[in-house]
Amino acid sequence: MNKLSVIIPTLNEELFIKDAILTASFADEIIIIDSYSTDKTIELAKKHPVKILQREFDDFSSQKNYAIDKASYNWIFILDADEKIPSALKKEIQQVLQKENKNVAYEVLCSHIFMGKRMKYSTFKNEWKLRFFNKEFCKYGKKLVHEDMVINGTTGRLKNHFDHYTYRSFDHFISKKNKYAWLQAEEYYKKNKKPSFYHFVIKPSFRFFNQFILRGGFLDGFPGFASAYINSYGVMTRYIKLWLLHKGLK
Repeated sequence: MNKLSVIIPTLNEELFIKDAILTASFADEIIIIDSYSTDKTIELAKKHPVKILQREFDDFSSQKNYAIDKASYNWIFILDADEKIPSALKKEIQQVLQKENKNVAYEVLCSHIFMGKRMKYSTFKNEWKLRFFNKEFCKYGKKLVHEDMVINGTTGRLKNHFDHYTYRSFDHFISKKNKYAWLQAEEYYKKNKKPSFYHFVIKPSFRFFNQFILRGGFLDGFPGFASAYINSYGVMTRYIKLWLLHKGLK
């Protein structure tokens, strides 16, 4: 049977880290890659049999690649601190590890729990993420956010999902959007992309219309409205931050 390393990136995840570690306890190794948390994340993690690495955060791809290089085993599962692996997915992962496999990576369906509701529509519908892979054939690329993976081989899809608890508080959700907006703005700035009226007004408005109406976000009730609205805000702030970068006003 192949062995598995689960990698959990963290930054101030004291509310979630215990559950994330426990849900990954079936793995042969758990690695915490921490960006120098200032809360009790590390203190709580040390109560469990985990390997703790700390590194200044520069971007998501570099952070994860660093931990992947330090992993003892070839098969890797990336688990964010606010995510859990249900028992059905755990069994399926173990079945994959038990056999010789032509695939070098697997996409896993992400099931979002947002504002206490399991979301089914809009951007939450059928969101596949490449989380389970053999590091001999896979590595994250250079994107600063929404990381892509360079894969040398074939990929498959697992049947079972993992759970993502999208935010711990409203302020936390907004802060995550702001963090992603800065990273995306920096990525666009390096490519000399210039913002315009289209980016400030049309694109955010269409993001809301697309997610709430066209993709059925209204079927998720008020959480669907809140998600579409905040996501449109995230788009707008991304380009405001890009404008600030061009003006030297970060």
